[in-house]
Amino acid sequence: MLKFIKKTLVAAGLASLISTSVMAENIGVTMALFDDNFLTVLRNGIQKMADEMDGVNVQIEDAQNDVAKQLDQINNFAASGVDAIIVNPVDTSATQAMTNAASAAGVPLVYVNREPINVDTLPDNQAFVASNEIESGTLAAFEGCKMLRAKGKTTSARIYIFVGELSNQAAVQRTKDFHDVIGMDMCKFITIIDEQTANWSRDQARDLMANWLSAGEPFDAVFANNDEMAIGAIQAMKAAGVSMEEVIVTGVDATQDALVAMSAGDLDVTVFQDAAGQGSGSLNAALDLARGKKVDQKVYIPFKLVIPLFLMPQGIIPLYLDKSFDTFKAKPW
Repeated sequence: MLKFIKKTLVAAGLASLISTSVMAENIGVTMALFDDNFLTVLRNGIQKMADEMDGVNVQIEDAQNDVAKQLDQINNFAASGVDAIIVNPVDTSATQAMTNAASAAGVPLVYVNREPINVDTLPDNQAFVASNEIESGTLAAFEGCKMLRAKGKTTSARIYIFVGELSNQAAVQRTKDFHDVIGMDMCKFITIIDEQTANWSRDQARDLMANWLSAGEPFDAVFANNDEMAIGAIQAMKAAGVSMEEVIVTGVDATQDALVAMSAGDLDVTVFQDAAGQGSGSLNAALDLARGKKVDQKVYIPFKLVIPLFLMPQGIIPLYLDKSFDTFKAKPW
């Protein structure tokens, strides 16, 4: 009788372990680059949400800005039997091969943050979670235009534009947004002196701004596709003795470093892109697809405009604005 009880308990324990193993959900995540401030927040958003859930494991890998390496990671995830894959693509024009690899393996896939070139033809078990890039550049450039007008630059304003990675859809769209706003009647007084890529990089933007400054061209503003490049431009200008009160600088992402720069009076405009929200949203979508649930193929996390509010003893207080393009609601950051 005792042997029977022991065998029963052992069997029950094994059954419990097997059940727990079966119930656990494993999600493979491949990030374009670990060494990126914004993507680090996004990655941490995925990890934090997984840590707070029972039976959900995430394996996050760094593609190191290598398309071939990222495709290998996707194939390896599929071969290892993960329940779903999350991809922050290195090159948004190379995502069809990634879609095909996951589809052939029957594994659900979710793109996050960077819009895949094949976003409109994704299979039913794939989705895209991000923020609508038409809003980001439009919000930043339009606010920059308004600030230039407020400075009395309504007849002529000259600007430099920093572009992100040319292979990245967000860089292409944000730059288009800048041009679209500059083409509006109320902003046609703006002239672009030059625009070049600094690949989202603070260091590259600092070097590029230093080169532009050495040319001696008068300018009134810097519009950057992201905060890192805006900060790099600010560093170069301050090193050259340019008064930041005389120049309008815009960025996108509202990173912590950007908010510090805004509090110091150096950065004039940024746009909050909810990296952690995109991360948790992508994990939610991946789990839903793995469980056979229907998911919207485009899930957008709203952008929010961020501008200086007022001066306090501790510095300028940033403010974000919820925007439907005709209604503003101000909220403290």
